[in-house]
Amino acid sequence: MIGISALYCDKENEGDAIRYGRQSHGMKNMPNAHEVPKSSAERRPVTAWNITRTCNLKCIHCYTDSEEKAYSGELSTQEGLNLLDDLKAFGIPAVLFSGGEPLVRKDIWALAEHAKEIGLRMTLSTNGVLIDEETAQRIKDNGFTYVGISLDGIGDINDHFRGKKGAFDKAVRGFRNCVKVGQKVGLRLTLTRHNYENLDQIFDFIEKENVQRACFYHLVYSGRASDLTDEDLTHEETRHAMDTIIRRTDDFHSRGLDKDILTVDNHVDGPYLYMKLLEKNPEKAEKVKKMLEWNGGGRYSSGVSFGDIDFKGNVHADQFWMHYSFGNVRDRKFSEIWTDESDKVMSLLKHRLDNLRGKCAKCKFLMMCGGALRVRADLVYNDPTAPDPACYLTDEECGISPADREELKAKGEDFPVPEHLLKKRTAPSGV
Repeated sequence: MIGISALYCDKENEGDAIRYGRQSHGMKNMPNAHEVPKSSAERRPVTAWNITRTCNLKCIHCYTDSEEKAYSGELSTQEGLNLLDDLKAFGIPAVLFSGGEPLVRKDIWALAEHAKEIGLRMTLSTNGVLIDEETAQRIKDNGFTYVGISLDGIGDINDHFRGKKGAFDKAVRGFRNCVKVGQKVGLRLTLTRHNYENLDQIFDFIEKENVQRACFYHLVYSGRASDLTDEDLTHEETRHAMDTIIRRTDDFHSRGLDKDILTVDNHVDGPYLYMKLLEKNPEKAEKVKKMLEWNGGGRYSSGVSFGDIDFKGNVHADQFWMHYSFGNVRDRKFSEIWTDESDKVMSLLKHRLDNLRGKCAKCKFLMMCGGALRVRADLVYNDPTAPDPACYLTDEECGISPADREELKAKGEDFPVPEHLLKKRTAPSGV
């Protein structure tokens, strides 16, 4: 995650401790504040657990390819309780209940009550459709520190992505019910061609509905999204989207609105934000550079400080690595699987700077970006050591000379960027 509010606007939040290795005295005393880890490399993983694959919607970009039907093989209630105990003993910062749609699992409240009893920090990732007033209160009473509701546009745009008419109106109801009971709630949006031209409307929605947080995800070709390359933003459009996100975040801050805005799944956003700050405030830019380099970007993300457990108990580097498992929690504890570097992919992820090839190996922002998202390279090039094709910085911005590019070609490391990411399109008005 790249904290736009934290980095560009100096807004403090409880996540700064694990993202940037810092915590003010005032924030340290907040009830949901994280402990500051010794180093970014030693962070335990925030762990997403897909507690069910069943979903009441059918999103066109679903990474688990979920539908409204029962799936066999889900972890039982007791297996889930045992898993939560192991995650707590391992010292993870938080467990994210996800799906499918987690609220369709009948024993979710028993799982949540147990997590609360053992002091395990919980967050919830949901489509929001099932959050009526009673459910919102139950979420708060069970101790969820945060609820992320997925919304991929306003009105019909969202319903198109969610695969069901009326999903937008029910999600809005979910936001409002969470706000009404005092439950911290945020918006989760995956950037696509259908919604990036309407980002200003999304920010207007965040303000109008008193949403405290927003995470803007970059598309990953996993699950049903493997067929969505035409929906992805070009590099040029990604820059336009980032400009809008930065501009509106700065606007919120200048007007004293307490909003935490982040981008997710493309660590290139860090260097891009740094370059924007360098033009505006060089002194502040250097401070942000140090924070981003401490974080390490992709270097300490999937496989290090973030992990995923699917509904059958298989352990993955993140939610988009469903095609590769390190093992199953029915056979070994998550803590044992996560620390076992005999797996070649786990070893690569934990030591990725020694293995990166192509543009990433030559980039001057490597310590800041860390090679971005390895799963995207694996899905596009069938090679987790290749560059992330979603890197939208030019060779010149990355400090890569024509001679460097020729050297990469000679070594067979001149990975071509997919054509759909390089198309030229007209920027939307207002960007």
